[in-house]
Amino acid sequence: MDPKQLAALVSSLVSQALLLLSLPFPHPNPCASVPNRNNLPLFLFSSPPTPLAPLLSLLLHLLSSSSHIAASVHFLPHKRKRKRHQHQPDLHVPRRGPDHFRLCFRMTSTTFEWLSGLLDPLLDCRDPAGSALRLSGPTRLAIALSRLASGASYPDLAYRFGVPESAARFCSKHLCRVLCTNFRFWLTFPSPSDLTTVSAGFQAVGHGLPDCCGAMACTRFEARGQSVVAAQIVADSSSRIIHIAAGFRGDRTDSSVLKCSSLYKDVQEGQLLGATQYLVGDGRYPLLPWLMVPFTDPVRGSCEEDFNAVHQSMCRPVLRVVCSMRNWGVLSSLGEEENFKVAVACIGTCAILHNVLLMREDYSALSDVSNENHMGLEHYGEDLGLEDFYCEMKASTLRSMLAVRARAARDSGQIGIP
Repeated sequence: MDPKQLAALVSSLVSQALLLLSLPFPHPNPCASVPNRNNLPLFLFSSPPTPLAPLLSLLLHLLSSSSHIAASVHFLPHKRKRKRHQHQPDLHVPRRGPDHFRLCFRMTSTTFEWLSGLLDPLLDCRDPAGSALRLSGPTRLAIALSRLASGASYPDLAYRFGVPESAARFCSKHLCRVLCTNFRFWLTFPSPSDLTTVSAGFQAVGHGLPDCCGAMACTRFEARGQSVVAAQIVADSSSRIIHIAAGFRGDRTDSSVLKCSSLYKDVQEGQLLGATQYLVGDGRYPLLPWLMVPFTDPVRGSCEEDFNAVHQSMCRPVLRVVCSMRNWGVLSSLGEEENFKVAVACIGTCAILHNVLLMREDYSALSDVSNENHMGLEHYGEDLGLEDFYCEMKASTLRSMLAVRARAARDSGQIGIP
């Protein structure tokens, strides 16, 4: 029964009951009835109440409240009614096996469920502007991850999930906003105390070379139109991203991107690394006191050649990151994003998800580049910016000392030079 009709019926029954009770028990001193705000009569008595007065008082209360019930009951089921009649698109999350989750979302089913629980309050807080859909948090996450993992076009996502194209675009953009705003701490450069653990990891893969705190590389992704986005990545020995800077013009050289980044300024001012700590990068970067690059054309059998071999193994983790990032299909289809800023947010989102998967020990999107050459990173044009950097004697001295240690590692049988 309609709530309004039910309230009207209750009001009518109470009124009739009150009329029947008042007839056999007239009060000797009735006062004039005064209409209340609901135009219902209220009987006031100046003499002591009769034995039925409590019952009459109760009925009067019900009668006076009936109009309030009629007015308020209309609003109570409104929200439930809205949800019941809303269209809820089917969630196309595979259930047949873990491989389907890896194919659809680049993660295992347990990682998807964990991420869904973590992000649900943030993803389910708003709807696309002008949309009548009320999508659940897991559905929003599934739509966004499908875009990030496969690079599927927005019309394809809309068809797959049974939602408007605008909703598919909104879900993808909203996930990027949530992760880049609320969880960017997953990409924070390690604190001085944590750098000890990072350098220990590189000492293991670098055959005993100490104090390395990260491997650096620059990569590029095609964006809207003919534009290209450059991203600078620093990784630890486990291929976890510890710093990323994206949004540079792709025609900049690697050294130019470095010099324009906040990382360069912070390290130069002594805010990130200690006096003997350094990063490693390929030959497209300049030699700096805190950035070790390989020797150019080393003599065969020399300490410099030994150093280059160790240096190559220490750069491999960041190459693995670059290859793993490219496993996210969206980074090959950034041209579909509405502007450059959204494209950059997609890069940051994939970097965060990369670290999330490693934290979860989920290697669904991690590439194996153990047999690839570390010089496989692409770059644009000749590096004409090196003359802007002053190669200090300290940098050359440190690299020479590391080369001697690399030779000692070779003589002890820790490494082999072809």
